[in-house]
Amino acid sequence: MTLNRATPRKHGDWSLLINALVEIRQNGQVIRTGFVEDVTPDSSVLWLAAERNNPRQMFEACQGHQVWVTPQSLSGELSYRMTTRRIFGKNSTSCT
Repeated sequence: MTLNRATPRKHGDWSLLINALVEIRQNGQVIRTGFVEDVTPDSSVLWLAAERNNPRQMFEACQGHQVWVTPQSLSGELSYRMTTRRIFGKNSTSCT
């Protein structure tokens, strides 16, 4: 039997990601992984929570940061933390 592995996907609406485990990427490279502590309503700024040797850190969409999410399987009645509509929905962020 082959397991169906979830693959990370770019997520445009950062405001839906509070408490989610994410990858922050810039120029195609993962620069940090962590839990989202807070975001601005317009998805222009995101903060990852402090953990171990990493301090709380802010990332801005206008600096080329991207947020990637891997659907996580959960126990109980839920099969994934988010619906595919929320993960793959069309949301854009602009920098001024």
